[in-house]
Amino acid sequence: MDSEIEDGEISFFDEETKKFYKLVKTKTWPTLEISGIHMHRIKNVDPKLDSELKIKTLGKIFGKVLDIGTGLGYTAILAAKEERVEKVITIEKDKNVLEIAKLNPFSKELFSNDKIEIILGDAFEEIRKFQDNFFDFVIHDPPRFSLAPELYSRDFYLQLFRVTKKNARIFHYVGYFKKLQGKNYLKGIKKRLREAGFRKIEEARSALGLVIEK
Repeated sequence: MDSEIEDGEISFFDEETKKFYKLVKTKTWPTLEISGIHMHRIKNVDPKLDSELKIKTLGKIFGKVLDIGTGLGYTAILAAKEERVEKVITIEKDKNVLEIAKLNPFSKELFSNDKIEIILGDAFEEIRKFQDNFFDFVIHDPPRFSLAPELYSRDFYLQLFRVTKKNARIFHYVGYFKKLQGKNYLKGIKKRLREAGFRKIEEARSALGLVIEK
């Protein structure tokens, strides 16, 4: 990994993943761009507000929190700031993303807050290692469906159901409603969630996601 820093921005191409990574400045917190795809919303909403909206959908959070898709660590950091939160376990598949987070001053607390535990691995596999009824809240922020369909699968949702406590709340990022994905995209997600056992599913359009209760 040979990184270049230009005008405060970090960028590099990784031969192993065949992806181009770039830390891009915004008016608040930087966003991460991977092969042209932004990991945060940057139109009308900046990365800071994007992350805050995701956390807000869950209400008052406490106990143990699972954060799927660490990225630059913003949602994990915000969750760990909550006084009643005991532990945040965050999972990231791409080691390059964590290396960029280490260089991002706005991600500093991801590595300095004792409440946060980082797991480098595939969430589809890592979730199977947690015990039943363990998490009080989940922030499920997967890549778009075309990049990680397994994280939208019935099998994965069954694992989410297993590792969460009764009445646990989950935020599930799904992207822009009724755009590009087609009319059956959201319907399919909701159907698989119900098949996994979840009964209460509400749309949180301000955060481009679903709020799910067990």
